[in-house]
Amino acid sequence: MSVVDYEADIYLDARPTYPGEWYSKLAALSNHHHLAWDAGTGNGQAAVGIAEHYDRVIATDVSETMLNLGKPHPKVTYHHTPSSMTEDETVDLIGGENSVDLITVATAVHWFDLPKFYAIANRLLRKPGGIIAVWSYNTDMAVSPEFDSVMARFNEKTTPYWKFPECRYFVDGYKSLPFPFENVGLGLEGKPMELEMQKTVSFEGFLRILRSWSAIGAAKEKGVELLSEDVVKELEMAWGGSELVRTIVYKTFMLAGAVRN
Repeated sequence: MSVVDYEADIYLDARPTYPGEWYSKLAALSNHHHLAWDAGTGNGQAAVGIAEHYDRVIATDVSETMLNLGKPHPKVTYHHTPSSMTEDETVDLIGGENSVDLITVATAVHWFDLPKFYAIANRLLRKPGGIIAVWSYNTDMAVSPEFDSVMARFNEKTTPYWKFPECRYFVDGYKSLPFPFENVGLGLEGKPMELEMQKTVSFEGFLRILRSWSAIGAAKEKGVELLSEDVVKELEMAWGGSELVRTIVYKTFMLAGAVRN
């Protein structure tokens, strides 16, 4: 999955909050609002947001550790879905064929077995009127001109460690992500919709964000410390000091669609 279990607490603390208006826009596209499925739910942030618009939300993840951190909500039910589960088992667990009004995947689909996931999605989505939406953000963020230039150099150093297969879609902003669904006006295959979201953090909070990156962990496994003391000091100076709280603007990208006729 998108994060090693022992890193789950760092990962979840570092994630920005998805804007509520995204859920409103998606809900406005689906014909019914009975059942939603949030796949790769992590701590359930998106599932809880979706629950404001749907009667029931099934939230799933391959990581039991992540699910144990799931945000409780009366409309959200969490389920562990190990990779060994078959397509039929997953379809039955979620609600059966032609039963789901909205499927969401927040910052996770690039880790999925895409052919298997899309086959399941096609079976589950209500026809017509069911909607699937996937979105993510990557290392493209803005803080200030001075900081952004230092961050750009840091990003260049991380590039070699984003090379494992799952990251290719994430790195290019989902532009190459296969997405075999009909366009509904919120991004389509090859042309994701560009969005922004914000997170206000201290410098230490920002370092936690960096430490949650898969590339940082991949580099450490190869004996490379990308966040060395000198690098941290350079970033801190550009940030404006360890006590300063700043707002990070994340460049995000979304694809949404319906089952093709």
